[in-house]
Amino acid sequence: MSVLVTGGAGYIGSHTVLELIGKGETVTVLDDLSTGFDWIVSEAAELVIGDVAESSTVKRLIEERGISEIIHFAAKIVVPDSVSDPLGYYLGNTVKTRMLFETARDAGVKRIIFSSTAAVYGEPGIEVISESAPKIPINPYGRSKLMSEWMLEDVAHAHGIAYTVLRYFNVAGADPVGRSGQSSKNATHLIKVACQAAIGERLGLEIFGTDYATRDGTCVRDYIHVTDLARAHVAALDRLRCGGENLTLNCGYGVGYSVQEVVDVVKSVSGVDFPVRISPRRAGDPAWLVAGVERIRMELDWEPRINDLRAIVRHALDWESSLARRRAVQPI
Repeated sequence: MSVLVTGGAGYIGSHTVLELIGKGETVTVLDDLSTGFDWIVSEAAELVIGDVAESSTVKRLIEERGISEIIHFAAKIVVPDSVSDPLGYYLGNTVKTRMLFETARDAGVKRIIFSSTAAVYGEPGIEVISESAPKIPINPYGRSKLMSEWMLEDVAHAHGIAYTVLRYFNVAGADPVGRSGQSSKNATHLIKVACQAAIGERLGLEIFGTDYATRDGTCVRDYIHVTDLARAHVAALDRLRCGGENLTLNCGYGVGYSVQEVVDVVKSVSGVDFPVRISPRRAGDPAWLVAGVERIRMELDWEPRINDLRAIVRHALDWESSLARRRAVQPI
């Protein structure tokens, strides 16, 4: 069998491709390279440059390569951008996903794993969020993803497609042996931005809001290492192949760190006391997002291997340094 990975030239997608290849899977990556990078895709996978909404391209790939499974990462993911450009996010995350699901249905795809987000919960007002918590997203990014979850559930029920939805909390770190990492220069992920500040790629870092109802006034998030998250996708695929029922699962560690705590760890690991500026809250940022993880551990028999904030930061720092060396040779 062959697996189609949409958005496989991006951050989480490229790490999942590495895990799939490591298990001997045949992988085709479909990516429009709007935010991804061709050089980050494993040479053992085949990269096709294209859009998930191009039904003729997707249909051809499915038919020519015998694809029966899709792992769908391709999406827009920056919360503040979704607030300023909601229609762009509904197009990229909902409309195009609907078109991909239609093509997959028509071409006989049997299994789909969908990349979703903790943003579907909005601000649930509880410290640990289970999958059954109310879904009341507070930004267009979360809404666009929740609508796609509903579509997948309905399509699966109507057409017999098996699926798993994985709701990510905050993904961070990089491949421990340096094969992939978060490579977008203007990414907004806290750990990446802090690491860029630590190696001098940025003049400093902004903390957006210090008046939240948290232990130090800054937002609290559950940070999961990207390699552990990639392993969860492979485990979800294996489970579906064995006849597992449709599932929606949180992906995190069940532990929250505040923005200030993360900044302190990056300064400690890097040995650099980079400048930090306090700014007003950003639109659409909930105060507290920590995953309930009992279900993913039970259903996927999944246990994190890199559940250590300092290790996550060290891998991210190493990746930023490697990117800086790459930029010195050629632009990224």
